[in-house]
Amino acid sequence: MKHAIVTGGAGLIGTGICRRLLDAGWRVASFDMKDGAQDLQEAGLRSVFCDVGDEASVAGAFAELGWQHLDLLVNNAGIAGPVNGPIQDLSLADWRRVTDSHLTAAFLMTRSAVPLMGEGASIVNMASTRAFMSEPQTEAYAASKGGLVALTHALSVSLGPDIRVNAIAPGWISGDAELLPEDHAQHPAGRVGRPEDVADAVVYLVGAGFMTGQVLVLDGGMTKKMIYVA
Repeated sequence: MKHAIVTGGAGLIGTGICRRLLDAGWRVASFDMKDGAQDLQEAGLRSVFCDVGDEASVAGAFAELGWQHLDLLVNNAGIAGPVNGPIQDLSLADWRRVTDSHLTAAFLMTRSAVPLMGEGASIVNMASTRAFMSEPQTEAYAASKGGLVALTHALSVSLGPDIRVNAIAPGWISGDAELLPEDHAQHPAGRVGRPEDVADAVVYLVGAGFMTGQVLVLDGGMTKKMIYVA
């Protein structure tokens, strides 16, 4: 049986990834500060409390889990709200709170996971299209996601050929059934993304044996769309 750790496994995207892996017969652990969905726990999901941006918490979570090998690490956790307010008002503490939850967390998790990983293992980092384009006042989030893109290609060179490292850059992913028709229509793919789309991308990257150091953009075509105010 293959083993996977998904950080942020209790969130929208994390739940979708955990469900997809469990359905495929994986043994899955969610590292999060919340328990995973009840139906997933009943299906075998292991919920481990972890503040992934804290060194001691990550070490404790791996010790509690007690696994001797790992086939997949998905670094998905991170503070979701991208807006940090005016840069002149952004405190160092708030900057670090965001960057620690995304970028430092991926470093800490990877550092602990690599000794458990052997030939054929994979790491998937959850970046964002915000690594490549921005709205105003999103510096901490954008920097975190841009750092994950760079961390991905650096790790792929350091850990290859045994461990492949890739990233996914989702665009708008939602589980909200109340979205407006224009929310969907603006996407060249005709709809907003769903958690299952990200989960499918994770599974693809796990099996894509010749792909490493890459970023898979998953945004329904929005980053390819030329948008000007008429």
